[in-house]
Amino acid sequence: QVRLLESGGGSVQAGGSLDLSCATTGFNYSTFCMAWFRRAPGKEREGIASIDTDGKTTYIQSVKDRFTISRDNGDQKLFLHMINLKPEDTAMYYCLRELMRNRGGCRSMTGFGYAGPGTQVTVSS
Repeated sequence: QVRLLESGGGSVQAGGSLDLSCATTGFNYSTFCMAWFRRAPGKEREGIASIDTDGKTTYIQSVKDRFTISRDNGDQKLFLHMINLKPEDTAMYYCLRELMRNRGGCRSMTGFGYAGPGTQVTVSS
């Protein structure tokens, strides 16, 4: 059974940093593209960063140069290192796995699922 569990969220002031982690079980982790999504209050969930099986990363413009996605295939974990956080980064953060391999959705962050319960990030001004 595919399971993902996010951790590491918290409350920080603007300009602060946080490190999110996602532990995964139940699938061959190294063979799937992984991504971080977030849902801000009153907004739809959006993909913000993805990392393919070859380590190639993609970011949306609003987090580029501030967030870094990485993966540890040995421990089957996904990470998101966030610096210079802004109030608009306040959201519930989720890690997701692409639903089917090699469908070309990694960079566009489409075709993802199996979100965990999420971890809350709150940034105050």
